[in-house]
Amino acid sequence: MNSTERSQLQLEQKKLETKIFSPFIDTSFEEIALQIFHIQSYLCEPYSRYISLLGIDHSSVKTIDQIPFLPVTFFKTENIVSFEGNAQKIFTSSATTGMTPSRHPIKKLSLYEKSFFSAFDEFMGHPSQYTILALLPSYMERKGSSLIYMTEALIKSSQNKDSGFFLYNFTELHQTLLKLKETNSKTLLLGVTFALLDFINQYQIKFPSLTVIETGGMKGRKKELSREEVHKILKAGFGVDKIGSEYGMAELMSQAWSLGDGIFETPPWMQIKIRDINNPFKYEPLGHKGGINIIDLANLYSCSFIETEDLGIKKAGNKFTISGRIQNSELRGCNLLLEI
Repeated sequence: MNSTERSQLQLEQKKLETKIFSPFIDTSFEEIALQIFHIQSYLCEPYSRYISLLGIDHSSVKTIDQIPFLPVTFFKTENIVSFEGNAQKIFTSSATTGMTPSRHPIKKLSLYEKSFFSAFDEFMGHPSQYTILALLPSYMERKGSSLIYMTEALIKSSQNKDSGFFLYNFTELHQTLLKLKETNSKTLLLGVTFALLDFINQYQIKFPSLTVIETGGMKGRKKELSREEVHKILKAGFGVDKIGSEYGMAELMSQAWSLGDGIFETPPWMQIKIRDINNPFKYEPLGHKGGINIIDLANLYSCSFIETEDLGIKKAGNKFTISGRIQNSELRGCNLLLEI
């Protein structure tokens, strides 16, 4: 590819920055996904190399089903970028001790902010409606967490003096929750699973209107439990009817959200496909379990087509459930590991 062709692709890439978040009226999700594939298949060197190793001709890809998905483990060993120059920030995964973390260089933090603010607003409402409390100790104790970046921005946007992080200060968190319950304040508690369980082991509170969102993860500190078991314990401990969840990772610019019952929904610029475990180029119909592939259009400057190591089942619309991990895949720090 000569410099003129590269410049043309970069120009097309920049034009897509606004299109990926607009309603798909004049152009469809598939059309934009194919445009991004065409750009990234040339500009993202590791992805281009991977496509070539598969024996796929870039120009022969005409539908989403023909797009090859990059295994998420490539973020551990390769520089997955579709841009030149320096990154504004590098997000890293919360790898368990001894494991190599993933690295996701971010060209424009404004795209990440647009993605998580828009999705939060769609599924939860505007942050200013809530007092936002965060219990994310393991993420706060390291650098490069995309979850911490997002949560800090949401807390700031809430413009509430009681919003904030609580690390391991369970007593202060308990007192804050009691105060917010008494004042009937709309409250959202976002927490990593092991910390939420530790909290309710010390303090029980009946706060029916509280929105609890777990981000998954025991971080090797507790026995892994199924999502159903975790939610049952948390519902009893917080006195709520449902537990919500957030599904995200350092390798993605977007998140799926669940308001309860373990059913996640993606924003319009993010879709999942369920692949056959034994044939990554064959896709399962609705209701069938398989490996989760994710199309994240907001990954405009890295790779938008990610083959994860999670198992799931796709539902109607943009909904899906997580069924566990593919056996023998590396344990992932930022996801709730489920017994299969």
